[in-house]
Amino acid sequence: MIKFFRKIRQKLLSENKFSKYLLYALGEIVLVVIGILIALQINNSNEARKLRNLEIKYLNNLKTDLNLNIVEINQYLDTRTSSIESANKVLEYYEGKPLTNLNDLNYHASNVYIWHKFTQHDNTYQELVNSGNLALISNDSIKNGLLNLQALYKKLKNEEAHFRYDTELLLYEPAYDMIDMNDLIKNFTYQVSNGQAGEDVQLNRGDYESILKNLKHKNGFVMAVYEFSVMNSQLEEMKYMCKSIITLINRELSDN
Repeated sequence: MIKFFRKIRQKLLSENKFSKYLLYALGEIVLVVIGILIALQINNSNEARKLRNLEIKYLNNLKTDLNLNIVEINQYLDTRTSSIESANKVLEYYEGKPLTNLNDLNYHASNVYIWHKFTQHDNTYQELVNSGNLALISNDSIKNGLLNLQALYKKLKNEEAHFRYDTELLLYEPAYDMIDMNDLIKNFTYQVSNGQAGEDVQLNRGDYESILKNLKHKNGFVMAVYEFSVMNSQLEEMKYMCKSIITLINRELSDN
């Protein structure tokens, strides 16, 4: 093909048909430019397809993380709702309920003492941020939803930090000073395991009668009711956000 075009050029020049040669040369240039543009278009299409495939992979991984979050959130909501109920039952003793069952008081108090921080599943989001690939998420609603979810998660962590301070000051300090923690833990473990672990320890009535007179300790359970309720509302909001983002992701994937 190259030899064919070269022969045409040579023939035009030998016949002194310079104007036709210029038109021919211009045509060749146009053909070359068109070829380059087509090649660039093909290359851009291939690159766009690769980026879209990577985006789809990220979207599927995000959906997996969000679904795991919902499962985890539901577990924490159940646990913290149980802790709120226990804190209210302990407060009944502070308000005058007869101390006829030490095991009951120990169970509900321990159910508030023992709490865990929530950690969300956000490995894919962190990978997107750390790799600089967050811009790959072309749907702004999904991107904004992820950012808002992270902002709410930070609020939850701040609330947890505040409750940890209250717990250490109001609940743990008085309990460590006034109650035999070894007996407390053995008794609580025995109750929650239905006798499969721990020990059916006879608790010291005097210790619990004394701590029921401790205002600081009482206030710890008051704050537990309040702060667990705040954290539960934040978790509910996070769960709603997770579901909303999953809906957006499903729409985006269905449009692919």
